[in-house]
Amino acid sequence: MNHMTHAEPSADLATITADVLFYATGGCAFGTVLIARSVKGVCAILLGDDARALEDDLARRFPHSTLVPNEVMVRDDMAKVARYADKPSDGLDLTLDMRGTPIQRRVWNALRSIPLGKTRSYMQVARLINAAYPQVAARIVANACAANPLALVIPCHRVIRADGELAGYCWGLERKRELLEKEARA
Repeated sequence: MNHMTHAEPSADLATITADVLFYATGGCAFGTVLIARSVKGVCAILLGDDARALEDDLARRFPHSTLVPNEVMVRDDMAKVARYADKPSDGLDLTLDMRGTPIQRRVWNALRSIPLGKTRSYMQVARLINAAYPQVAARIVANACAANPLALVIPCHRVIRADGELAGYCWGLERKRELLEKEARA
C-alpha cells in the first residue's frame, strides 16, 4: 500500500493523477464512514465501526493507488454523506469515479435505479441488466454487490433474497436493516 502521512490541501490538482486517492474518516448516522476521492470523483464510501479497519479496507480495494489522508479534499463529500444518512429523502448527489469491471458497473448502474424505500431481489436485478441466464446472473449480481466500494450511492443494501429476507452486506446485516428502515420512512 502506498500511504502518505499527510498532504498539503493546496496540492496542484493538474499534476495529480487518478491513482492518488484523498480520504478521510468521520461519523454519520450509520457509524464510521470513510470517503475517498480521486481527481475524477468519489471512488469509495465505506461504512463500519473502526476507522483503521476502513483504511485497511480502502488499501485492499485500491492496492495500486497512493492513499493520502486529507480531510480538506473530501470535506464537501463527507458533509453530503452525513446529510444523506440523516435524511435519505434529500438524495445524495456526488460526482463519482466508479471503478470496477464492465459487468460490475452494469450491475451498479442497475442498483442506482432502485427507488428509495424499495428493494429488489438478486434475480430481479439480474433481469434489470438483461442477463441471458438470470439464475447465473443472480450470482454475478451478488458478487458485484459484495465488491461495491460506494455504500449508499450504489445502494446494494436494497438487494434482498427472493423470499424477502436480508442477505449478505459487507458492512453488516444490522446496518443494512437500519438503512432499509430509514429509507422506508423517508
